[in-house]
Amino acid sequence: MQGNQGPRGEQQYHGPSRHQFENQKNPGVNSNGQHADEQESPNAGITIDLQNFRKPGEKTYTQRSRLFVGNLPTGVTEAEVEKLFSKYGKAAEIFINKDRGFGFIRLETKTVAEIAKAELDDTSFRGRQLRVRFATHGAALTVRNLPQFISNELLEEAFSVFGQIERAIVIVDDRGRPTGKGIVEYTAKPAARKALDRCADGAFLLTAFPRPVTVEPMEQFDEDEGLPERIVNKNQVFHKEREQPPRFAQPGTFEYEYAMRWKALMEMEKQQYEQVDRNIKEAHEKLEQEMEAARHEHQVILMRQDLLRRQEELRRMEELHNQEMQKRKQMELRQEEERRRREEEMRMHSEEMMRRQQEGFKGNFPGNREQEMRMHMQGQGINRNSMGAGEGNPSVPIPGAANIPAENPPLMVMLDILE
Repeated sequence: MQGNQGPRGEQQYHGPSRHQFENQKNPGVNSNGQHADEQESPNAGITIDLQNFRKPGEKTYTQRSRLFVGNLPTGVTEAEVEKLFSKYGKAAEIFINKDRGFGFIRLETKTVAEIAKAELDDTSFRGRQLRVRFATHGAALTVRNLPQFISNELLEEAFSVFGQIERAIVIVDDRGRPTGKGIVEYTAKPAARKALDRCADGAFLLTAFPRPVTVEPMEQFDEDEGLPERIVNKNQVFHKEREQPPRFAQPGTFEYEYAMRWKALMEMEKQQYEQVDRNIKEAHEKLEQEMEAARHEHQVILMRQDLLRRQEELRRMEELHNQEMQKRKQMELRQEEERRRREEEMRMHSEEMMRRQQEGFKGNFPGNREQEMRMHMQGQGINRNSMGAGEGNPSVPIPGAANIPAENPPLMVMLDILE
């Protein structure tokens, strides 16, 4: 299982050698000098310091540390399997199918699971040879068409929208260059199914480059263990195929003729695959060129639209400014008219006050003169009467007085003249 296996070099320091397994299988004395009847389990009294096998920041109890245990004896219990793996720390998941003789167990880290696999695989447990393998990761996906500048962190961040992720890896070549493929492992199958459905229905983009990624269930291969001879099904077809050993076909023979025809067919298949790859590559390049041209045109259109939008905003701002200026001018005109009206009212009021003052002054002046004239004439009349009375002739006529009416005394005549 390529996606679930670590580097092969990590297993070189794990398990004991084959002769140690043989000693454990010996019912007499084990590698520690104990008799079989004294040994409770292959790992009794042995523990592993898990801190030495935990990488910084490594997630624990993931699908990558889940082991398949096959060929279990009939009637085995979960407690017995847990005791069998007790050397490798606490197990988070134990499942046993007693009828079919297999089970699953999840250990703390993948490194510890690799050690347990190396040490317990093909060992004897209650008279049965155990088969220990890494379990298939049912929530692992292969992501293709990754852009060039996608990292492990960005890949995990992008696909975490569908569920909790255990691991996200961008596959690179031997020089560290990205291959355009990646692996995303979820903690549960529903999250993986959601990612599959959403990416199949829509176009999931990871960067500014508008090429969607494709997602499919990851094909898992066992490149470490392979197919040992001991587990090959040795049926009739097997014996027929194994009648002859590996060899080179001799020219001119029946098998050489058909072997060459098979080679020609495989060569044609290879050439057609290469031609298809070239056609696809050319189609990719053509589409990228068209996309770049369309992107440039699209950017020009967006710039024009943005320019028009800015011009429209500027026009609206100018209109608002003009309206504001017009309102301000109208307000100033109204204020000016109000000021002029008040000044006119004040001027008219001042003129009215001055006119009233002048009229009051003129009205008072004739009255004073009339009073003075009355007093003067009265004084003259008294003197005249006194003079006539002293002479004894009160009825002496005054010359020219016959023309003056009696009812108009001299004072009234003078007033009429003044008026």
